[in-house]
Amino acid sequence: MVHLLRQSRWSPYVVGAGIGVLSWVTFGLMHKALGTSTSLVSMAGAIESLAAPEHVRSNAYYVKTMLGEGKYFLDWQMMLVIGLVLGAMLSAWLGRSFKVEHVPDIWAARFGPSKALRYAAAFVGGVLLLFGARLADGCTSGHAISGSLQLAVSSWVFFACFFAAGIATALLVYGKAGRSRAQS
Repeated sequence: MVHLLRQSRWSPYVVGAGIGVLSWVTFGLMHKALGTSTSLVSMAGAIESLAAPEHVRSNAYYVKTMLGEGKYFLDWQMMLVIGLVLGAMLSAWLGRSFKVEHVPDIWAARFGPSKALRYAAAFVGGVLLLFGARLADGCTSGHAISGSLQLAVSSWVFFACFFAAGIATALLVYGKAGRSRAQS
């Protein structure tokens, strides 16, 4: 078991099976589907409520997602997001691959070593991803994992579109040469 935890990369099949088992446990014990994007909305609302609490209480979207009956800021989904970050850091540390990297080599080869450009692109990408997730009423984990397990048509459509858009974006951003750089 220790040997498995010290690997820098796990088999995607083992990880996929683990996520499937986690989804079963989440459905079975908590009657919830895995998802994370609502936590970011709750976090934004909590930060905004420090400056404008009345605005947050009068905003229908915040009321629906974070202030409704039985909803708490530090709920199971927020704990999942915190656990994902801590688990990724622990995995990288155990696998001896933890490092602070501002500009990955593959990015630098295509766009240069500018940290500002890399941070701006990452921020814009994150905003677009979160906007799309909220527009679709679910993120990658909500639709692709939980929704596809339930055989929801909307989730399978999301799944296909997500992969098609991801492949197109990777080819657009990195070109065909990016694949060989990523593998080296």
